[in-house]
Amino acid sequence: QVQLVESGGGLVQAGGSLRLSCVASGSIFSINNRGWYRQAPGKQRELVARITSGGFTHYANSVKGRFTISRDNAKNMVYLQMNSLKPEDTAVYYCAADSRGRNYWGQGTQVTVSS
Repeated sequence: QVQLVESGGGLVQAGGSLRLSCVASGSIFSINNRGWYRQAPGKQRELVARITSGGFTHYANSVKGRFTISRDNAKNMVYLQMNSLKPEDTAVYYCAADSRGRNYWGQGTQVTVSS
C-alpha cells in the first residue's frame, strides 16, 4: 500500500506561480513512476506530468515550458512547479504513483487561477 498526500494548492492570479508537493508513505520502495493529474469541473481527469524512477519526464502539451515536475526520492517527495499559470489551469490536481501494477492517488488539491 502507498499513501499520497498533496499540498500547495490555492488561488493565484493569471501569470502567477504555485508549487505543489506530494509526499508518499507506506511501501515507498516499490514505487516506479510518479505523476500529477488534474480534473476540471465537467471534464475527465488528465495527465499533467509524469516522472519515472530514473528521472525521465513527460508533459502534457498544454503545460510544456510552464510546468516542471521533479522528485526527491530521499524525501519520498514529488513536486510540480507551475509558472505562467492560466485560468484554464484551474482544476483539482492529484498526485499519482504506480507500484507493483497498481495506481495510487492522493486526495487532490485545488488550484484556482483568476483572470
